[in-house]
Amino acid sequence: MKLVAGMAGSSESRESRVAVLVDCDNVPPVILDHALRFVAQFGRVVVRRGYGNSATLGAARWQDALTRQAFTPCLQYQYASGKNTADIALALDAMEMLFDEIVDTFCIVTSDSDFAHLCRKLRERGALVCIVGEEKTPSALRNASDHFSEWEPIIDSAPAEVARPASEIGSALRSAEPPRPPTKQRPLVIVKAVAMLAGDTPEGKVDLGALGNYMRRTDPSFTPKAYGHSGLLDMLRTYDLLKLHQEAGGHWAVTLNQERIAQMPVNPLTGRPSVT
Repeated sequence: MKLVAGMAGSSESRESRVAVLVDCDNVPPVILDHALRFVAQFGRVVVRRGYGNSATLGAARWQDALTRQAFTPCLQYQYASGKNTADIALALDAMEMLFDEIVDTFCIVTSDSDFAHLCRKLRERGALVCIVGEEKTPSALRNASDHFSEWEPIIDSAPAEVARPASEIGSALRSAEPPRPPTKQRPLVIVKAVAMLAGDTPEGKVDLGALGNYMRRTDPSFTPKAYGHSGLLDMLRTYDLLKLHQEAGGHWAVTLNQERIAQMPVNPLTGRPSVT
């Protein structure tokens, strides 16, 4: 079953079309950012829906998260205690999108093993299925998908700023130097993107164009100029954690600088102490 071939013949329509379906009753709102970054490597996200009952979707934190990331809330009332109608709605919508050829790739955000059967059915029909879940996600669900990404809570270990008297703050402001021109920045998200994209390739490389497309999918407002660089190539040249390679034909590819990463006391990709 060729899902993409039946779509319009434009160059954009030949790109994989992705649906991100979130089981809001089962996962925390902060998982959305991770899910969108992860699934952007597989294609363009054209459907974003969050499913839950009135207690879940009525909570301010879910309303804020779904609104910020432009998700459509799909409210499902519980007709009887203990019956999860949101799960059934998610599964039915997924199959409908598959048969109507709206998308060919599904990212289901949940840790609930009840969705394992849905994953198997979608894959049997030729769809690519990704699961984004927490550490508690059972093997039955992980193995029912083509790709599984485990979301880990981020613990903010930055020390709190010590409050200073108002007189001291005023003195510091008066003696402050004039603002300097913005310096070139090297956001770690670029390194993490290279690690994700290059990790699935035999040579551990990612094409510069593919990297740029991925960054724009995850953040439509992304531009190297916002970080003080003239372009993506100029930006990557400032990273000591990355290596650039000019391939045949003149195009560029980028890999991780594994030697430099190994020298660091804390692995910047995992946040864990490096193994010596």
